[in-house]
Amino acid sequence: MGRAVRLRNLRRLLSPRHVAFVGGQRLASTIGYCVAAGFTGEIWPVNPTYDEIGGKPCFKSLADLPAAPDASFIAVPRELTVEMVRQLSAMGAGGAVCYAAGFAEVGGEGIALQKALIEAAGDLAAVGPNCYGLLNYVDGVAMFASGFGGGRTERGIAIVAQSGNLALNLTQNDRSVPLAYVITAGNQAVLKLADYIDVLAEDKHVSAIALYIEGLDDMPGFSRAVLKARGNGKQVVAFKAGRSELGAKLAMSHTSSLAGSDKLYDALFARLGVIRVDTIAGLLETAKLLSVCGVPRGARLGVFTCSGADNLMTADLAARHGVALPELSPAQTASLRAELPHFASVSNPLDYNTSLWGNREALTRCFSTVMQGDVDAGMLIIDYPPTDPVGQRDCDRSVDALLAACHAAGGKTALVASDLSELIPATARSRMIALGCAPLQGLESAIAAFGAAANRAGQSAAPDLALPDLPPAPESPILREEWDCKQRLAKFGLKSPDGRFVAMDELGQAASEIGFPVALKLGRPALAHKTEAGAVALNLRSVEDVERAARAMAESVARYKPGLKPERFLVEKQVVGAVAELIVGVNRDPQFGLVMVVGMGGVLVELVEDAATLLLPTSRETVADALGRLKVAKLLKGYRGKPAGDMAAAIDAIMAIAAFADAHRDRLVELDVNPLMVLPEGAMAVDALIVMGGE
Repeated sequence: MGRAVRLRNLRRLLSPRHVAFVGGQRLASTIGYCVAAGFTGEIWPVNPTYDEIGGKPCFKSLADLPAAPDASFIAVPRELTVEMVRQLSAMGAGGAVCYAAGFAEVGGEGIALQKALIEAAGDLAAVGPNCYGLLNYVDGVAMFASGFGGGRTERGIAIVAQSGNLALNLTQNDRSVPLAYVITAGNQAVLKLADYIDVLAEDKHVSAIALYIEGLDDMPGFSRAVLKARGNGKQVVAFKAGRSELGAKLAMSHTSSLAGSDKLYDALFARLGVIRVDTIAGLLETAKLLSVCGVPRGARLGVFTCSGADNLMTADLAARHGVALPELSPAQTASLRAELPHFASVSNPLDYNTSLWGNREALTRCFSTVMQGDVDAGMLIIDYPPTDPVGQRDCDRSVDALLAACHAAGGKTALVASDLSELIPATARSRMIALGCAPLQGLESAIAAFGAAANRAGQSAAPDLALPDLPPAPESPILREEWDCKQRLAKFGLKSPDGRFVAMDELGQAASEIGFPVALKLGRPALAHKTEAGAVALNLRSVEDVERAARAMAESVARYKPGLKPERFLVEKQVVGAVAELIVGVNRDPQFGLVMVVGMGGVLVELVEDAATLLLPTSRETVADALGRLKVAKLLKGYRGKPAGDMAAAIDAIMAIAAFADAHRDRLVELDVNPLMVLPEGAMAVDALIVMGGE
């Protein structure tokens, strides 16, 4: 039962037959919003004092209601909210919006009160607390604490936000974004973002899901829900607040959520195919594009302007947002030169010049020449003149020409963008949307939306991309000796230099057997920072060098940590001829699980900060892509005549480390291979550190 029952109750809450409003006379306006929205079900105010609220007769208590309500809006003080939730749960109600604040987001006694609310809710689908409510634009249901914008729709975007005020503002947008649902999640005491996404993923009225996130506390659940939505053809767009250190702290206090590391959110969104945007305008425009046009076939864009400035700005923005602007073929160029005046610049973006302005047939021929080429979508950049009806009609003709060209080219995506967000009027936007063309307001938002949708939405939504649940952190983790670490990793395919784990009096023989030059390290006791302790000696070329280095090492570690005495040493073959040094680290994050960092290694790793973050388990393809995006990739490919590194061996080594981490998910705390030497042939783990518990 449990979550399955709660999700069933959430469906009742989102599309109710009856709504109870619990509170005082301030509910009159809230009830009025619901009536104005067009709700035709039963509305039941509940108040022991008043005879009516908002023109509706009151029931004295929840027990007096004709039936257990599918939905309730609770607007009473926080202590009484807990009691109302308990009563609704006991009577088998569907769900409730908990409007009151003063729970975990304020700390102190609010934390205990939120725990009481969770216990009281049981299987009730409780929204909030500390939230504005929810809106269903399909059925005309409004359980919302304030007046809102938007109108009835048959299909549109579902917005789920961790900010009530922002959600309210989003409903007031002047961007013709079709809305199906708006849900304010608040503190997520009972229902999490994952629960809303899970249910919305099944809703035929939802075209895409837009999220405003301050923090998540159930990464596996979130990932499963997102992949379900994407598997059902509903793309997920997210604006994640709290990128900065201060922003993360504010997110913690605002909704009592764990903001986490922003790089880890980037890794999570990349893994799941969530389209991350950087602005609220971008959230709306990207979701609008997906809702109206669906996912573009690819990121190749044909652009039409009648302004040299638009050409230049589009070229810059396309480069920034991963949008390809394919060059025109010789045949296309010749055809366009025949259509356009001699002074026109024939390229992509195409400045079709005002000589064709208002001529729908000529524009259609011109646009079709480009759209029949190697592009996935066409974008017309145009700003409607606010006070010129003739100019507006000419703009409509240009839009019609674009639509005709895209249709003739096999139904390619048609987009219209304006330089300024206010210069596509509402009537023109409605017309475009009805014709299947997305009106994108603001040139940067438009290019960013197309780039994000085209590059991210096509990713796999395979269920195995969901993050696995992470077992509790192991007790009493300990640092393993480097020799032991390498032996364990070797069983998973990670190669390391030929070495011996020996006492001081065996060093000479061991080094001779290995062959000079060799490296010498403190082997036992285990030490995390051997370099700082003087516990590493490199490029030793004789028995005398090795023995001298061992004596100096014993003195150095004693100074570093008084009383520390070497018990055994690790002597290894010195690795030479490396093309590049990598670091491969795995950490256990309480929110995201096992996190792998792959980057440029060596002693300057913190200074260079050339690294990619991946969540485990991962795939060979993901690792290869991550390596290819690093600066160190230039070295691996052979820089300025130097030999190339064995990329396949490097990926093999990283996958071996990932496999070890996955196999020890319940016990691993930290793993660090630095450096992983990538050679022209092969890759060697020169140093390895493992912290593990349960042993």
